[in-house]
Amino acid sequence: MLPDKDGPGGGGGQAVPEGEDPSVTLFRDYLRLKTVHPEPDYDAALRFLDRIAEELELPMKKIEVFHRRVVCIMTWEGTDPSLKSILLNSHTDVVPVFQEHWKYDAFAAVKDPEAVLCHILIISEGRKLMRTVHLMFVPDEEVGGHKGMETFVTHPEFQKLNIGFALDEGLANPAEAFTVFYGERNPWCKYQVTQFHTICETITGFQIFVFYECFTLGDVTTVNMTMVKGGVAYNVIPAEMDVSFDLRIPPTVNLQEFEKQIKQWCKEAGEGITYEFAQKHMNQNVTSTEDSDPWWNAFSTTCKAMNMTLEKEIFPAATDSRFIRAVGIPAIGFSPMNRTPILLHDHNEYLNEQVFLKGIDVYERLIPALASVPTLPDEA
Repeated sequence: MLPDKDGPGGGGGQAVPEGEDPSVTLFRDYLRLKTVHPEPDYDAALRFLDRIAEELELPMKKIEVFHRRVVCIMTWEGTDPSLKSILLNSHTDVVPVFQEHWKYDAFAAVKDPEAVLCHILIISEGRKLMRTVHLMFVPDEEVGGHKGMETFVTHPEFQKLNIGFALDEGLANPAEAFTVFYGERNPWCKYQVTQFHTICETITGFQIFVFYECFTLGDVTTVNMTMVKGGVAYNVIPAEMDVSFDLRIPPTVNLQEFEKQIKQWCKEAGEGITYEFAQKHMNQNVTSTEDSDPWWNAFSTTCKAMNMTLEKEIFPAATDSRFIRAVGIPAIGFSPMNRTPILLHDHNEYLNEQVFLKGIDVYERLIPALASVPTLPDEA
């Protein structure tokens, strides 16, 4: 089934295709927004979110963190607003796509007999919960979050939200289980200059792993050489070469010791080696998954009641959760998508329609459970 020609980019919705669940229709509308880097159409996203807030009758705040970088927050007020709130976080931007590798237009949200594409949560019931719930939509997550969540967590408006626990994005799981992320690796993006061959051999040679069944990608340090610059002609040896590495470091690694190792590699490679970090996230906070933790207990108990098997992992990449945890707020990365291949940033990313609808059912149980966590000692 192909989408209608007129979408919400102009601010309006579409008629629900016959026989299609309204949540799926709304989801497909959202996917058609071209908030793709390097020039995301954030205005279209704001119009879409305005429309949803109006339909749900939820007040929405817009905070411009940087020029044309707006954080949107819909608030579902609880019966006791003095208690710490629940944050449901999402980002509106997406990575560039290579259309020639897609079966369909990546922004057409085509539904074929096998699939619907990937995530938004819909709240449609008019009931009240004890704790306030905030739905947050942030920009620029895919380019590091500096003009989004990284800056917003220091903003007075973020403090006013009084957040006690956050849910953010996770990953699909190809099996029956659901993956839950309680921490993530630290992204370091590093530039090296000169002595190209020696330093590349040393740093990339570091990444030699023996993977056992107990290891996931989030448990190990990975290094990827992502950019190389230098040279003026094919028959002239360049005076300088710049090479960039993307390092992802698990929270079990001592970051200070790791940087000492980098300095040692540069020293051993010879004179003239310099480096700088384009990004260097140092916080290694993780969220408790102990049964004694009230937030985790509410989350895991609710999932068990739905016969869901949870697999706890460190997120292999980087999400906005790292900034939330850095300011002391527990955050879980969770997308209820099992029996689904992990196609994060890949061509032809998709989600089965029934898995999507089941995910909404999961959230309809999880959110009230989290919003009903009894008053905590520091709230009394």
